[in-house]
Formats: sequence, structure tokens, C-alpha cells
Amino acid sequence: MAHPIVDEIIGEDYQKELLLHKHVKFLGKCANEKDSTLDYCKMSGIYWVLTALDLLDALSEIDKNEIIDFVLSCQKTCGGFAPCPKHDAHLLSTLSAVQILAMYDSLDKINSEAVCTFVSKLQQPDGSFAGDIWGEIDTRFSFCAVATLHILGMLSKDIIDVEACASYLEQCQNLDGCFGTRPGSESHAGQAYCVVGSLAILRQLHRLNIDRAAWWLAERQLPSGGLNGRPEKHPDVCYSWWTVATLTIFGRLTWIKQNDLTRFILASQDTQTGGIADRPGNMPDPFHTLFGLAGLSLLAQANSDFSSKRSDGLNDMDDPANTALKMAKDKLKIINPVLCMPQYIIDRLQLKFQLFKSSISVPCLSWRADQHEHQYVKTWDLAPQPQSGTLFNSANSPEIKSSI
Repeated sequence: MAHPIVDEIIGEDYQKELLLHKHVKFLGKCANEKDSTLDYCKMSGIYWVLTALDLLDALSEIDKNEIIDFVLSCQKTCGGFAPCPKHDAHLLSTLSAVQILAMYDSLDKINSEAVCTFVSKLQQPDGSFAGDIWGEIDTRFSFCAVATLHILGMLSKDIIDVEACASYLEQCQNLDGCFGTRPGSESHAGQAYCVVGSLAILRQLHRLNIDRAAWWLAERQLPSGGLNGRPEKHPDVCYSWWTVATLTIFGRLTWIKQNDLTRFILASQDTQTGGIADRPGNMPDPFHTLFGLAGLSLLAQANSDFSSKRSDGLNDMDDPANTALKMAKDKLKIINPVLCMPQYIIDRLQLKFQLFKSSISVPCLSWRADQHEHQYVKTWDLAPQPQSGTLFNSANSPEIKSSI
């Protein structure tokens, strides 16, 4: 029996303009709010607000020194960072802390070796990672570990068992093509981003059946244009990042209706307060505001020609979605699809990733239980390399930078 569709209805009166100035005001207000009930995710919350403001070229709205002092106060003796000073260290807050300091070009203010020790001690014998000393295993934590080391420039220092990590992540691909929190767990779009992002950093994407995964992700788009995280769930703006970023890494972003998704994000804006909600009519928050804007940045960079009209209507300027995407391209900074950080930071740190060039080929759904049917595509450097992606470094490749 087919899955029932759980969706939102977007009327013709949806908000058609991208409310960038209101989003800046909303994020600034969020940054000044004091709510102890959110201490458990405070470090990540700061990352969401700062990254969104940076995309909007409004990072100066926040006191840099105050943020850095707070982040430094959260580093524990174990080397990891807690979400706030009175909590325990966790990989989630450690990655957010490192991303914040990288944003402010202040990685030299922390003890990087201690951070690396914290990360290495959380790797398990099977290659997976626990989030903290209490032992929960999740592919989110694998991504946090790999991304943290990569940003610190320590991934090549044999701090973790890279082969075991990649092998474990490969085992998390299910027969339906997507990924769960661990091998055999239910497929989820958020976990897809974590697994694929990790392997893009490790340059191990060849381990995956890319087309099978991309097909599952494309199937998450609903008639409203929004994306859900798994079947039978409501669409949610946050998947405008998790799914769009993953499809961008795969070079399969053309497999979803990008203008329909853009309209869903636009409709999820709060016209009074600014900010973006999980879906139209709900309350906005920094989490969905960041991932809505980040998704729009990726969509805008993927559709750089807004002047011509095509038979599929993708670049028809009568469509409000294209007007919004053109504004996003002009006003939002370029976002990196692997780390969800503005690309200028990635260029400054000289970080590289494995990505695939955009493909409009018909997906291959063949699958053999004993062997992945790999579908390789041309690489970002325009030269065919049948058995790998390419190392992404937009600072050295203007063709690549203009494509993202």
C-alpha cells in the first residue's frame, strides 16, 4: 500500500517576497534573549543565529568578543565543549563551538590538541562515535567528529581511525538507499546529510550507491514543494538544508522541483516578526531560519541564470520563486554544502571536499545486496574521473565557485 501523503496547502496569497531585513531583526532579537530552558542547545543556537546573520552579511549585529568569551568558557578539561558552562561536553556543541570560532577567525584561542583528544576517545571499536561519555551512538556524532577535525586541520594526523569510520558509515546505507542513526535503523534525510557529509570530507563517497540515495531523497518532496524527513511526515523547512545539501554533494539537485521548494520556504516566513518557521503558519525560530536561508543560498547558486526562459518554467521571471532566488543570489553569501558555513570561511581555511558535478541523468535504481552499483559522474573540474569525485576548493577554481 502506498504511503499516505501528509502535506500543507499553500494558497495563492502566500508571502512571495524574501523578507531579508525582517530576518536580520528577528535573529538579532533571538541573540539577546535569555532562556535557561534552552541551555542544553545554547552553543548550537548561537551557531544557528551567527551563521544566518553571516549569510545575510549582518554578523556585525552581534558582539564578537562576548560570543568568543562565552565559547571559551564552555571548553571542559576533557577538551570538548559543552552547550553552556554548567553542562557536560558533547560532540554536537563541540562542532558548533569550533564553527563559531572559525567564523571569527579565532581557532588559535583554543587548545586544539585537547579537542582532538576528546574526539578520539569517543570513537568506538566499530568506527562509530558516541556523542559524549554516556555512550549514545548516532551518525550525527560521526559527522560532528569528522567535521571538527577537518576544520581544525587535524584530520590527517591519525587522531581517529578513518578507515573504520568510513566503513561504519557505509554500513548505514539501507536497502532503500538512505541512512539511519546506525546500521539497520530507519532511513532519515537528516542522517543522510550526516553520512554523506562525513564521507565527502573523508573523500570516500565512492562507497555509496549515490543514485539510490538521491532517489530516496527526491521522493521526500511533497505536492506543496516542501520536503519531509521520512515517509508519512509533514514537510519541514529544515530539510531544505539537509536534503538540498546532500543532493548538491551528489550533483543531483535537479531531481527535485526547486521552484516549488522555494515557494514553500517563502510561505514559511513570518511576515510580522521575520524569521522562518518549520512550515507555513507556525512560529519562526533560529534553527529553521538558518536552514531555510542556507537552502535558498544553495538553490540560488544552482540556478544562476535568471534572465532566460526555459520550457520547464525554471527561469521564468513571472514566477515569484525566481525573483526570490535572484534576490538570494544577490544578497545571501555562498554557503558550503558540506559544513553549512559561508564559503569564504572554507576558502580561508583551505578546506577540501569530495563532490560530484551536477547530473541530469535518469536515476539508476539497480541494487544488488552483495555489491553497490556505483554510478559515477564527471567531477567538478570538468574532466572525467570515472572512479572518484574531486576535491572541492573554490578558492582555486572559479568554475566551481560560480556553480555553488
